[in-house]
Amino acid sequence: MTRTMKLQSCFFAAVLMLTACTTHYQMTGIQRTRELIDKRYDAQTDEGATQFMVPFKHVVDSMMSPVVGKVARYMPAKRPESPLSNLLADVLVWAGKAYGEKPDFGLYNMGGIRAALAEGNVTYGDVVEVAPFENKICFCTLTGETVMELFRQVASTGGEALSHGVQLVITEDGQLKSARLNGKEIDPKQKYRVATIDFVAQGNDKMLAFKNKTDANSPQEVSNNVRFIIMDYLREQMKQGIVVDREVEGRIVVEN
Repeated sequence: MTRTMKLQSCFFAAVLMLTACTTHYQMTGIQRTRELIDKRYDAQTDEGATQFMVPFKHVVDSMMSPVVGKVARYMPAKRPESPLSNLLADVLVWAGKAYGEKPDFGLYNMGGIRAALAEGNVTYGDVVEVAPFENKICFCTLTGETVMELFRQVASTGGEALSHGVQLVITEDGQLKSARLNGKEIDPKQKYRVATIDFVAQGNDKMLAFKNKTDANSPQEVSNNVRFIIMDYLREQMKQGIVVDREVEGRIVVEN
């Protein structure tokens, strides 16, 4: 058999293999969910894995195990509204005082919330899991007209984390029906100060309205990372003997 014939044979064999691997199956959708990983999974330990981790455990625990606060319930993050998303948006508004800011409302993107909080003590490591990115807090100004544009974008995603005082009514297909702030309609000509994170303030996660922001204040030092701001909030509450809690209160209501 010549070299050319051998190459042809290999080519046809490869084609046959690829043809044999084809399937009539097609992807029709993708779904995801968050699973709470807690002490229930410690009931049956793997001794080999445990021994392997011994040299690293002390170092990791010394960094991640300090308790920074306490929460009253299991706090998941989900659309359109949830205990954890409500808490994180409120924390952004609370943080304003440390920056000389008085935000009218806060917005934290749901995509940036990467874990839930279990009931009880919250550790440094727990907060890192919730907010693992290097996002910094950001304050900026939007006109009322732009705020309405922003709320329409929030409606289109099915909901984002919004602070106390915001009341949106949206439809199942992602349309904004109404928006109020502290019981009042949004004034298109008024200017509103918003607390968010720099990633969102750049117009990411479909929050394009932020591209029209003005007077942005977003210090980029490590200390301004939102995970440390969340820890500061929890520590302050713990010092006051407060167990942190949030409920679904109608910040975003979906109507049929």
